[in-house]
Amino acid sequence: MAVRGIRGATTAEADTEAAILEATQDLLTQIRTVNAVRPEDVAGIWFTTSRDLSAEFPARAARRLGWTEVPMLCGHEMEVPAANSRSVPRCIRVLLLVNTDRPASDIRFVYLRGAIHLRSEP
Repeated sequence: MAVRGIRGATTAEADTEAAILEATQDLLTQIRTVNAVRPEDVAGIWFTTSRDLSAEFPARAARRLGWTEVPMLCGHEMEVPAANSRSVPRCIRVLLLVNTDRPASDIRFVYLRGAIHLRSEP
């Protein structure tokens, strides 16, 4: 069995607890659905946010979905001056590490809302 990474990103409407939790839950639900992810197969989750989000930890949204045994980490994205034109305001990114027998070619990344254009970046 391999450990595969599943990437995703979305944006929150505002820097509020409710907006961060709602956006993150929506993202995780979509990732879970399109990749048939079961919480017991998740080895870990790493969340990052743009620096303009600080009202809540995105990991709390996963806990509210019942992912209580999954190790999680939250942090802020790097600020790269040359990349400012590609930065996404109020952005929540996630990397799920999942134990699976599925080949990497079967894994689907999920980008929602204002983060949808990130899927076309090199």
